[in-house]
Amino acid sequence: MLTTVAIAGYRSLRDVVLPLGPLTVVTGANGTGKSNLYRALRLLAANASGTIVGAIAREGGLSSLLWAGPENGGEQGTVRKNPVAVKLGFASDELGYLVDLGIPQVDQRSLFARDPEIKREQVFAGPVAKPATLLIDRLRGVARVRDGAWTTLDQQLASYETIVTDLADGDTAPELLALRRTLGGWRFYDHFRVDADAPARQPQIGTRSHTLAHGAENLAAVWATIQDAGHGDVLARAVADAFPGARVRVEAADGRFRLVMKQRGLLRELETAELSDGTLRYLLLCAALLPARPAPLIVLNEPEASLHPDLLEPLAALVAEASTRSQVLVVTHAETIAAVLEAAGATTHRLLASGAGTVVDGQGMLDRPLWNWGSR
Repeated sequence: MLTTVAIAGYRSLRDVVLPLGPLTVVTGANGTGKSNLYRALRLLAANASGTIVGAIAREGGLSSLLWAGPENGGEQGTVRKNPVAVKLGFASDELGYLVDLGIPQVDQRSLFARDPEIKREQVFAGPVAKPATLLIDRLRGVARVRDGAWTTLDQQLASYETIVTDLADGDTAPELLALRRTLGGWRFYDHFRVDADAPARQPQIGTRSHTLAHGAENLAAVWATIQDAGHGDVLARAVADAFPGARVRVEAADGRFRLVMKQRGLLRELETAELSDGTLRYLLLCAALLPARPAPLIVLNEPEASLHPDLLEPLAALVAEASTRSQVLVVTHAETIAAVLEAAGATTHRLLASGAGTVVDGQGMLDRPLWNWGSR
């Protein structure tokens, strides 16, 4: 389980360190940095496939992601003394990881001038990176591994290569395999497509599917997989909580699966193409949160979007149920969801906007988890 997430220099998140629980809720007004937190976590997860540099380039390059205010949150016009950087990291019960991304040292006329450089990476044991807990330490192109004593590896890493996927030395295999599995297991869900042409509304080729795709094209296959694994009763309760008397099942024809829903008072079942946007979005959230094979971490961004207020309490109950099987982080505007989940024991963080960037309401120096970024 993740215990801490740390972000520095990313948009409004000048310096944020959050403790996490099995269920964590992040809320706050518009413009306080909630979406930035979600995006920063997605960037961090991109390192599982070695695509963080490309993901940053697609967002406009490092310069467009940087905190735009004064370096230390002080008065405008102060001169930067420290290196320009976006830093992302987490600590868990097993391993921690951090990455420091900096301005590329290339001619600005280069076609790759938007690609950030990976300046520093560390893998560590325990809640914070410090000399005694480091397992792998990468500074620019040089990486070293601790095996009793430090060993500097012969492999030179390019500025766009990450130790997570590109370090080839066999001595690092156990730690890096665990790190890849951790990052690669995170699941992110943000504003499902529910328009008339959305893939979730169309019959699709069905195969066993343990994870709802970001495009939700495998909704029916995921639903069938959950039922096949013996967890259909949990899904049925989640549907009944939101739509009393309703039932959902999967039809298969010529290898194509489709979801159909019987609602109270109707004489026939409705296909997904006929469901309202809110109803379909709720079913998608059911499939995302209750998969047959639980994810280690599920991150939801504004799951209340397009839902009727009557569905917010059932949604909160659904999230609470999911948190008994996966660690869940919810970013939400909805006070109803935040209040229900907080009453259910969720760790709750309310973000505030300030001249010094995003701050966590009520978090003092003694409340903030220890964190050390190291230096370049």
